[in-house]
Amino acid sequence: MPKSYRFRAPMKPSNLLFSLLLASPGAFAADAQPLLAVPGKVIYESKLDTAPGAPWKTAKGKWELVEGVLRGSELAEDKHGAVTRLPNQLQDFVVEYEFKFEGGKSTSLSINAVKDHMARISITPKSIAIQRDDNDHEGPDKAVVFARFPAELVPGTWHKVRLEMVGDTLVGQVDDLIAWGSDPLFKTTKAAPGFTVAGQSVDFRNLTIREATLNPGWETAKAALPKPGEKVAPAPAAAKGKGKGKGKATAAKKKAE
Repeated sequence: MPKSYRFRAPMKPSNLLFSLLLASPGAFAADAQPLLAVPGKVIYESKLDTAPGAPWKTAKGKWELVEGVLRGSELAEDKHGAVTRLPNQLQDFVVEYEFKFEGGKSTSLSINAVKDHMARISITPKSIAIQRDDNDHEGPDKAVVFARFPAELVPGTWHKVRLEMVGDTLVGQVDDLIAWGSDPLFKTTKAAPGFTVAGQSVDFRNLTIREATLNPGWETAKAALPKPGEKVAPAPAAAKGKGKGKGKATAAKKKAE
């Protein structure tokens, strides 16, 4: 395998919990003070500085090495955002990476359930949303947005993303914006962590996935944070023409992502 990453066996199962939060501004790093999770052994690590290949599985779009980093771009003929995923099944974990917009409309860190979607951090140049995903699409289940923050993400600037899932709880962070939430769905196995890109293009680098354990100080940290749903800004207005052919096409898009 290329020297730029290490791929290790999935961790043993354990549980998950989801309620939502916004913390005070502040930079973060792998050695930052833990909120929900204390990071442990590395499961997967890559600078994303080699040509895309195994173990990544590309579902849609163009994924290539550009100026030493991974670039994802939507292809018009796909009629679908670009998607690439790892095959891992996860339980308690921490994901960290960096991204920058290079003309792209949106990107997300997406976590699947064994069947269908589970959760994601969804990012546009103007907003950041942390949510539980719709887990059936055809049925009564609906996505739940735990937080949506206004943002001003300038193209060509690197930003940090961190996702923690321990027990039935999720904490998502982009730069200094943080949210948390809880849901029974998060008690199930997490699968296929991956990136999505709408438009052209978004760059990625420095991805690490680690096992995690519950931070003994989580209840104290949580008490200082707003409750789920307290920081949900209105969704940005859709671009003109986006409503055409929505219905089945949108459902199909969500399934593939």
